[in-house]
Amino acid sequence: MTALQERRPSLWRMLVGKPLATKDLPHQAVSRAVGLAVFASDALSSTAYATEEILVILAFAGSAYFGISIPIAFAIAVLLFIVTVSYRQTILAYPNGGGAYIVARDNLGELPAQVAAAALLTDYVLTVAVSISSGVAQIASAVPQLHDRRVELALFVIILMTIANLRGVKESGRLFAIPTYFFIFMSFTMLIVGAIEVALGRLKPVTGVQMIHHDVIEPLTWFIVLRAFSSGCAALTGIEAISNGITAFKEPRSRNAAATLMVMSTILVTIFVGFTLLANAVHALPSHQETVVSQMARAIYGRENIMYYATMLGTTLILLLAANTGFADFPRLAALVAADGFLPRQLTIRGSRLVFSVGIMTLGVLAGILVVFLQANVTLLIPLYAVGVFLSFTLSQAGMVVRFWRAGKLKPGEKVTNEVTTLEHFPHWRASMIVSAVGATATCIVMLIFAITKFTSGAWFIVLLIPTMVYMFSRVHHHYKDVAQRLSAAGLRLKRGVRHVVSALVLVDDIHIGSLRMIDYAKSLGVKWRAVHVAINPAKVEKIQRKWQERVGEGELTILESPYRQLIEPIRDEVQRELEANPEGYVNVILGHLAMDTFWEQILHQNNAYIFSLALQNLDRVVVTTVPYQCHHHEETNGNGQHKNNGNGLPPEVEVKETAETQQSDS
Repeated sequence: MTALQERRPSLWRMLVGKPLATKDLPHQAVSRAVGLAVFASDALSSTAYATEEILVILAFAGSAYFGISIPIAFAIAVLLFIVTVSYRQTILAYPNGGGAYIVARDNLGELPAQVAAAALLTDYVLTVAVSISSGVAQIASAVPQLHDRRVELALFVIILMTIANLRGVKESGRLFAIPTYFFIFMSFTMLIVGAIEVALGRLKPVTGVQMIHHDVIEPLTWFIVLRAFSSGCAALTGIEAISNGITAFKEPRSRNAAATLMVMSTILVTIFVGFTLLANAVHALPSHQETVVSQMARAIYGRENIMYYATMLGTTLILLLAANTGFADFPRLAALVAADGFLPRQLTIRGSRLVFSVGIMTLGVLAGILVVFLQANVTLLIPLYAVGVFLSFTLSQAGMVVRFWRAGKLKPGEKVTNEVTTLEHFPHWRASMIVSAVGATATCIVMLIFAITKFTSGAWFIVLLIPTMVYMFSRVHHHYKDVAQRLSAAGLRLKRGVRHVVSALVLVDDIHIGSLRMIDYAKSLGVKWRAVHVAINPAKVEKIQRKWQERVGEGELTILESPYRQLIEPIRDEVQRELEANPEGYVNVILGHLAMDTFWEQILHQNNAYIFSLALQNLDRVVVTTVPYQCHHHEETNGNGQHKNNGNGLPPEVEVKETAETQQSDS
């Protein structure tokens, strides 16, 4: 790195921070308090819209039935308790990470694992889209003038979240801890104040709300109740996040993760049930103009009270930051799936900040596309949301049933170790298996209810998307297995000296210092070489030939005609002729590349070397070599404008032949 580059860090480095050494990875682990902010924001944020989604569905039967939301909320709370206990068992059984993908792969096989991966990856993309869209809706409720700018606001927040997570889990967790705990404080404050107002008989119904309009009012049926229940089950989204992110916690990982899960679930149930009770107390209505949380805060504090705006700020922040759960877990899961060969291997690479940068940026792009396509509408996004969530719940808990059954069949002291975990005899396996079986059954029923009741509202897309993704995984896996088989050198031994480089072709566009360096490299190979120029501009050919005689004076310069101004085709034809002339040897194609100091300067040049490398890579026995010439704009120059690379002011491979020539411009 040059001294100038050290003094002037790049924009990228300023955004994501200085690089971290690989040995610093253990120090990036988070405590329980920070882990709650990183992994629980998704689950906690769902309390801001779960109650509202129940009311949206009950509105089909009329506002007189909004009271049914209370027993629905309690039923969801019971389901949440079952899932929490089941996932706590999973976390303790898989201390190195026990998400649905790992559990399914370990206990159910490859296909269920890929289904779980597809469901979870889809869920995390939707987590970002739903959370940020809902947060923007809260902003629009407090500032109605921004209602028509929701998509732009959502995209802006996605960009900020992507940059923040590229800085690392620990740093983003600390950044998001304050908003998470602020939301918890403001939520409990509103519930306590609201309970006091109800007890004193001073809480008045909210007014001035235009309820969402349905064209047809339907009679209350079990179908509507089940639809409302499935919509409210959005409160369970995010429960699995901690089990996927166990490795991010400090030691003892599994115990810290399990404790964080229990705290998160307790807070989640309290706020969700409390919000549902309070919404009924103030007669909140589902509305496109104002959220239920805004209506509750307005009824309790008043529109002009600072507590109203503090509550809305806390709700908005937790909804926006809930996307952090997706950013924390999507890259980890994608890296696991990629390491098994079912996604591109680039997803396994940690960036300069020890996070899976490619996965983070991929998530940001996909969530942004979804927000634009559905116009940041939470009601349109929710039907896409929970099918994948409950499918992964079901597979994970079914996998734990199989695990506990296998553990029960082992003899005391007997162990079975595989690549994921160690299975040993578990004396209480029956009770644990029953808990997981009940959880798997319950979440499977909810998944089916959701898929059926929300099918025409958008769930059909996820029902089709997950099998499509599984098929895509299988094709990627087949490709990697095929390539590995083709590259296998098992049973083979390298023969010595079978082929040699027999000729070199130097591709020149002009005769300048960069070209002279390429020729110098070609001469150093000790093989027959010649230069090739494609005559895209016939008027330039005579000038090129003159420069060749003046500045090179040796070797052969071949001019390739190109009447249609094509570059690739004439060069490929020439290389193939060279291959035919030398059927047993390698042909070395030498390309030049002008290397600039910065990305912004580099894109101002043609960078044809990359294009030629791609165009020639499928020709057998062709070796493409790129010879860069570093053009450092900050280096000192001599009186003739040349870089002072050595004592005489020129690169070592060239010399001054004529004084007049050193003053001639190569424009």
